[in-house]
Amino acid sequence: MAATFPKLPDAELEVMQALWALDRYPAHTSDLSARLSKDWKAPTLLKLLSRLEERGFVRAEKQGRANLYTPLVQEQDYLQAESRSFLSRLHHGSLSSLVASLYPDANLSQEDIQALERILGKEVD
Repeated sequence: MAATFPKLPDAELEVMQALWALDRYPAHTSDLSARLSKDWKAPTLLKLLSRLEERGFVRAEKQGRANLYTPLVQEQDYLQAESRSFLSRLHHGSLSSLVASLYPDANLSQEDIQALERILGKEVD
């Protein structure tokens, strides 16, 4: 069964994307600040991280006066859950409906068609 997660607001998702982009954990808030597109003040970032901890997306570890953060949800797992939710909500689970909406004039390149065939081939196996 596929994992389900609560949909993250844009600001919290941006913090998670910054955390996922790091190559080492646990991460300090300064590591995250350097990767964020917004120049949030420390209290704002700490509030967002606190919300993510409450939702079960990150674990905070106290180290001296600072907290260090580790993701508890993997990026690929969240992306899969969000994609399934999007497909279900907006296209009633129909992949063909999604593809048709992305390419309303059906001007798919041969490369696009081959990529879709590879994806669909995996689903059939």
